[in-house]
Amino acid sequence: MKSNLVHIVEVGPRDGLQNEKKLWSIAQRVELIRRLALCGFKEIEVGSFVSPKWVPQMADTDQVYSKLRDVIQMTQATRFSVLVPNEKGMDQGIASGVKDISIFAAASESFSQKNTNCTIEESFLRFEPIIAHAQEHGINVRGYVSCVIECPYEGAIAPLRVAQVAARLHRLGCREISLGDTIGKGTPEATRAMIQAVKDHVPVENLAIHCHDTFGTALDNILASLDDGVRIVDSSVKGLGGCPYGGAQAKGNVATESVVSRLPQYGYVTGIDSEALADAVKYVMSLG
Repeated sequence: MKSNLVHIVEVGPRDGLQNEKKLWSIAQRVELIRRLALCGFKEIEVGSFVSPKWVPQMADTDQVYSKLRDVIQMTQATRFSVLVPNEKGMDQGIASGVKDISIFAAASESFSQKNTNCTIEESFLRFEPIIAHAQEHGINVRGYVSCVIECPYEGAIAPLRVAQVAARLHRLGCREISLGDTIGKGTPEATRAMIQAVKDHVPVENLAIHCHDTFGTALDNILASLDDGVRIVDSSVKGLGGCPYGGAQAKGNVATESVVSRLPQYGYVTGIDSEALADAVKYVMSLG
């Protein structure tokens, strides 16, 4: 019997803010994460150890993480993760005492090369030492796969290609694989086909769905994933993080508050404190 409990991974402080034009201060980022920590999320992405030259929104992630130590110690049920793009980032993570990291792959060769300046194969060569260091230091690793439905450069992506990349991440040691509809062109039918292909290679309990709401279909696609047994959903408070491939006003990440309010209508439970989440939403709105 399938569980009706859905775990939410809050990606606003990293995946959301890195796609916002406005630069949030260290204090503002810390305050947002403090408020989100009261909500009951499975995981909160708090930043990225990427060069500030390329992603200025994620500058000083080490300071953000340091200022969260008391929150991390008190909130044992929530993981606080950081994206690590390379070995240098991994070294920063280890030095900062991070216990959960994520790495980023793509199911599209073109997207991989344009987004990370390497082929899919080369990206896995980068991952190997990162995961080796993570295992050595007892750090959990989450893997992302982008463009699981369509690519802005290649068009439709075959579900088998997604499954192959996800399977490699799982074999390397990723405890969880997040499947991202990067440009938000997914439909429930395409989402189900992709999930079913991946399930043949990775246990469904290790899968998460990451939908963008560029064309208003994110919630329907999330429900399709849940129908197929996925029980982990990525979302971003107040929909932080516009889609860079859908025009200036296009929506990106699906809003956490929309997910939390919609899922109970279909019999799912998230365990998220709605009042605490509303407080976090108000804080985002107060900053414009």
